[in-house]
Amino acid sequence: MSKDLHSEIDRDHFRGRLSKYTRKAFRLLPELDKPRILDIGCGSGVPTIELAKLSKGKAVGIDIDQILLDRLNRKIEKEGLSNRVEIRKCSMFEMDFPDASFDIIWAEGSISVIGFERGLKEWRRLLKPGGFLVVHAETRKMLDKLERIPSFGWKLLDYFLLPEDAHWTEYYKPLEIRIQELRAKYKNDSETLAVLRKHQNEIDMVKRNPKEFSSAFYIMRKL
Repeated sequence: MSKDLHSEIDRDHFRGRLSKYTRKAFRLLPELDKPRILDIGCGSGVPTIELAKLSKGKAVGIDIDQILLDRLNRKIEKEGLSNRVEIRKCSMFEMDFPDASFDIIWAEGSISVIGFERGLKEWRRLLKPGGFLVVHAETRKMLDKLERIPSFGWKLLDYFLLPEDAHWTEYYKPLEIRIQELRAKYKNDSETLAVLRKHQNEIDMVKRNPKEFSSAFYIMRKL
């Protein structure tokens, strides 16, 4: 996809509608003085930028997608946050940070890649004593997750559910309107239409059953 088309779609604009839940989760943490935060699976960094601003600390975002990291890098420069946001191309399966490197680990929609239990087990070493882990994940087997959190060395401080249709009403539905506008604009451009169709396919998947994509934030402290 060309840079111009990406800018026209501007998925991050619509993704920003969900940042109120990032802010809500962050405010459930105790106040920390300029914490060092690891954002695992940061993508194009909508939460990463938000966290840097909220915490007044330093955020390190990791992801394996260089295109998304390049977009995040442009946002960092635009926001004047080059001294407080660092990005690394790195897999969550191969993180080589020293033990106790961070005050907070943040993972919005990424822990499913490695698995909820494995994430809780393997990420613990990266936090300082008493550090915090905030995970945004699906509500599937939620009661089981809540019951098992202490067995992995964590204290559950709080959790909250997003509205069942939040991802549809606040992100995908507005995005679909934008995609439809662009399909009309580029109706004679087959290459662009093919790209837009891929976006629409993702939207249709959520549209068929919005409640299937319900999710929650889990806020934990390392014991």
